[in-house]
Amino acid sequence: MFQKIIIVGNLGGDPEMRYMPDGSAVTSFSVATNRRWTDKGTGQPVDETTWFRVSVWGRRAEVANQYLSKGSKVLVEGRLKPDAGTGGPRTWVAQDGTVRASFEITAENFSFVGSKGEDGGSFSGGSSGDFSGGAPAAEEDDIPF
Repeated sequence: MFQKIIIVGNLGGDPEMRYMPDGSAVTSFSVATNRRWTDKGTGQPVDETTWFRVSVWGRRAEVANQYLSKGSKVLVEGRLKPDAGTGGPRTWVAQDGTVRASFEITAENFSFVGSKGEDGGSFSGGSSGDFSGGAPAAEEDDIPF
């Protein structure tokens, strides 16, 4: 059996690194991914943001902690880590009473997206709250197949 997930998005905050008792490094960060489409009924654009919590281990954890920062654009490859009790995303009830879910990824690899000095690029360290990723998303009607 095999499972893999690939996401591209922007960091929602600076990475947090810690060391396990055995000395191995682990870095955690959140990534926001966006999707935009036009609602066929209203003709209005609809934006959907999905958040992922990512954990990176070992030497890659140290690299992620050193070079990533809030707003950095990153591609993450890994596997979904299901909740041990439910087999799905981790769920909880927020203070306002709504049920929330967290999709968690254990990263096997990650790549910096963009170039130095580019808005949201890999080493820019931008802290903008805009997670649109720069280029507008293609709408389903615009896809040529």
